[in-house]
Amino acid sequence: MPREQRGARARQRERTRQTLLREGRRLFAEVGYGAVSLTEIVAAAGVTKGALYHHFDSKTALFRAVLRDLQKEVGDRVAEAAGARDDSWDQLVAGCQEFITATTAPDIQRIMLVDGPAVLGWTEWREMDEASSARHLQEALTALVAEGAIAAQPVAPLAHLLSGAMNEAALWLATSEDPADLADTRAALGRLLGALRVE
Repeated sequence: MPREQRGARARQRERTRQTLLREGRRLFAEVGYGAVSLTEIVAAAGVTKGALYHHFDSKTALFRAVLRDLQKEVGDRVAEAAGARDDSWDQLVAGCQEFITATTAPDIQRIMLVDGPAVLGWTEWREMDEASSARHLQEALTALVAEGAIAAQPVAPLAHLLSGAMNEAALWLATSEDPADLADTRAALGRLLGALRVE
């Protein structure tokens, strides 16, 4: 097969994969993993089940890929917010605040925080979380302990406590109907982080 033809096929396969991810994300967000069938996903994507199975061996595999993309999206937003600051402490605070804000998006709440642990199981979901935002949090805390901005202590327990608190706050915000709750949560997070800082 000529190189040009192989390249065209590769581009078509990638377009199909991206369409499946986009439509899967939309449907998982709108009605939840359990209420979506593969038939609905392929119909929305305009492809056959065979095309879906070429990329993903099951609905769960598609969901896992959607979740991984969402985690990367949130991680990128956190890194961008942190990277806009010069000071290590300000980077931590900005990154944590952006995590809370990013996870108020309904599709992120539904897929990443509600269905993610339920569909994949707690262990796999935690491993994926560790590989994305939790790793960045641990790195930031390690740097702050090294600088003396946070008291010397084992970083892993602190990172897990903060990560758990932020995930729980994001889940609570997902059920909140009061628009003021986001600002109140961000303020509470600021006070919680501030209590760690060595003056």
